[in-house]
Amino acid sequence: MAGLAPEAGGAAPAGSNKAFKQQLNKVYSWYTGGFLVFIVLLAILEQMGLPRNYIGFIFLLATILLYGGIGVMSRTNDASEYYVAGRRVPAVYNGMATGADWMSAASFIGMAGTLYLTGYGGLAFIMGWTGGYCLVALFLAPYLRKFGQFTIPDFLGARYGGNLARLVGIIIAIVCSFVYVVAQIYGVGLITTRLTGVDFGLGIFLGLGGILVCSFLGGMRAVTWTQVAQYIILIIAYLIPVIWLSVKQTGVPVPQVIYGQQLAKVTEREKQLREDPKEKEVIAIFKARADAATEKLKDVPAAMSADKQAAEKKLADLNEANAPAADIQAAQKALDALPATEADAKKAYTAAKTSNEARARPLAGMPGHATVYAGDPNGDAKAQKTFNESRLNFMALVFCLMVGTAALPHILMRYYTTPSVKEARESVTWSLFFIFLLYFTAPALAVLVKYEVLNNLVGLPFDKLPVWIGNWAKVDPTLLSVADINKDNIFQLGELRIGGDIIVLATPEIGGLPYVISGMVAAGGLAAALSTADGLLLTIANALSHDLYYKMIDPNASTARRVSISKALLLVVALAAAYTAYTVYVTKQADILFLVSAAFSFAAAGFFPALVLGIFWKRATSAGAVLGMIAGFGVTLYYMATNHAWMRTIFGVTQPVDLWYGVLPISAGLFGVPVGFAVIILVSLFTPAPKAEIQELIEHVRYPRITGDINTQAT
Repeated sequence: MAGLAPEAGGAAPAGSNKAFKQQLNKVYSWYTGGFLVFIVLLAILEQMGLPRNYIGFIFLLATILLYGGIGVMSRTNDASEYYVAGRRVPAVYNGMATGADWMSAASFIGMAGTLYLTGYGGLAFIMGWTGGYCLVALFLAPYLRKFGQFTIPDFLGARYGGNLARLVGIIIAIVCSFVYVVAQIYGVGLITTRLTGVDFGLGIFLGLGGILVCSFLGGMRAVTWTQVAQYIILIIAYLIPVIWLSVKQTGVPVPQVIYGQQLAKVTEREKQLREDPKEKEVIAIFKARADAATEKLKDVPAAMSADKQAAEKKLADLNEANAPAADIQAAQKALDALPATEADAKKAYTAAKTSNEARARPLAGMPGHATVYAGDPNGDAKAQKTFNESRLNFMALVFCLMVGTAALPHILMRYYTTPSVKEARESVTWSLFFIFLLYFTAPALAVLVKYEVLNNLVGLPFDKLPVWIGNWAKVDPTLLSVADINKDNIFQLGELRIGGDIIVLATPEIGGLPYVISGMVAAGGLAAALSTADGLLLTIANALSHDLYYKMIDPNASTARRVSISKALLLVVALAAAYTAYTVYVTKQADILFLVSAAFSFAAAGFFPALVLGIFWKRATSAGAVLGMIAGFGVTLYYMATNHAWMRTIFGVTQPVDLWYGVLPISAGLFGVPVGFAVIILVSLFTPAPKAEIQELIEHVRYPRITGDINTQAT
């Protein structure tokens, strides 16, 4: 029973906690003031002529050195400090650290971009992620804290009384955390490249140094205090450009209040662009290109031959006419880039068909920003089917994100670090507040940026376009590119291709702010990516060192050995994640938001049923939990592997895509979660009940006695 007993208080005296909190207040107040002074000084230096690339390097080096410094000062080999920060993090600071842990590259970079591209549909992310914290507060955080374990697999092993449940938990924790951390490192590479101009691969490893120096040296203690610092940077960086845009467009410095009136203006402008003859001209060109690609797919060998002849003729004509060297080189490059095999050609023609069809629609293929769902419930059969699938996918995504939020190991681990169960519950409230600050602002940011693009960019001559467009096109042409499709030298919306991952990072330049603000936003994005990556890498390393090595292989391992193994594994996992992130960047088959959402579906299907039933149903058995976790996770993985392009490539799937009820693979957890619940319940009913002491423990955790029992202090 010793390994199963709830955590017996262990909190520091109230006076000690109060003094510790006062010291933290003092330190972080000075830190916030120092950061603002740093921004002002850089702004002054920029006005004095400091080059932009220098500003980028200063931001990168300063933030990484800052986080590294905190890591060095917080270094430890003590197991309690390394795994749960000594269980002495005050609720408000744990809420702030959780906010930073939560504000991943997807939240900071991807969410507003998704809202920009999809309008109403992007609200599924805000509703799902925010609602998930309500589930955490009600169903998981306080109860997990009462168990007093170090990790989620640790809880599963204690609750279900065996190493098999722990082992399955370890595997699922590693998979969902690894997918999530790949997305963060991808974001680190993107931001670092924008800040400094270095190659994406080098940018990944520069950022990786900042990740490792914290989690490697001090574990959860270093990660916690670094995440508090990172939250301060990221929230300031996120709010300033949006407030500026709000003042610029409306004179009101509260974007959350006025974005509704700006949305009305955006909707009116969208109506004008739908009827614009020039926009229709661009759409017609894309449609013609899509039709041409469709024709090529009918006879691929003939199309390859025709393309080669045309490219050779163009090169010969340019040489004969003594054309400029740049034109000849471009023609030679186009000839060399032609597909060499029939399979490559088919792939290229299919991609061209898909891409051009997507852009052969009004508003560059984007839905109206205020349009609730695609399709029409009162239209023909096709329109009704589209509407129903759009609505189902919206609700499915909300469900997966909510349940996934409540089951992510790196988030639930944060509530093991508070001094008591009471503060664990309070810290969930603080987490919601700190997350709310950003999430309530993201929809406003998307609308204000879209207003700028539709009203201040569309209609400009190409030679008058702002510099930021060219700068971002150099970073990654697949994220942003413009081309004069109809050759009228006037920029139409349909001629812009923009990825959601750069909307937030480009906002300061879109609003005409000094470059130092762009650097600050990039530093905020870097803080968001690094803070989440720290927590995720620590989750993976701890699952391997604490749960697998210490709990299952060598229970007599010393504390120093366990921590050393965790640090070594941290390095290995970080390098593997960096390599995977670079592969994703090169192949362009997945984006930050898909990777993050996939992690949520995996966590939802793999953990949520076992955690909730483990806490609220004494009859749940080890066999039920193991089979339920495997079944839920397996169904989710199968659906993604057979229906998402990137995962189909990884698993070598060649069978046709088969969407169940039209649900997109990003929401695969919709099928895995009910399967997990059903399997756990059915198997538990047909297998022997858990031991009496485990059932008594569950009763004790849910309904603590008041007669001086071991959990009185904690509650």
